[in-house]
Amino acid sequence: MPKARSPAPFADAALVIARLCIALLFAVAAYNKLVGYAGAVGYFRRLGLPEPAMVTPAIIAFEALAALLLLVGYQTRIVALMVAGFCIASGLLAHFNLSDPNQLNHLLKNFAIAGGALALYASGAGSRSLDR
Repeated sequence: MPKARSPAPFADAALVIARLCIALLFAVAAYNKLVGYAGAVGYFRRLGLPEPAMVTPAIIAFEALAALLLLVGYQTRIVALMVAGFCIASGLLAHFNLSDPNQLNHLLKNFAIAGGALALYASGAGSRSLDR
């Protein structure tokens, strides 16, 4: 019978830092949309989103709630899947101009955040979380 592997040293600390990093990004994004509400609505209008005045509060709420839930580690796997999907969708929608190196960089950053979220999905929140 194979020997059980012990978790990597500092694995729980790494999971806390991962959750914190993604949560911080989403909290700041929600805050910026809230304080620059008219600009956010205009940006979503330019992207061609339907009913940007109704979509904007939903996106703000999603980002704020995702940040909070990741921060405390509650329902982390579900939230991580939703964050990954959100990052991929928003990257493809808002940053899919492959001829612009800046937009390509933003697209790849969104994909990297989705990758981090999928790693949280695979690993779970760790022992320092409400999920524990």
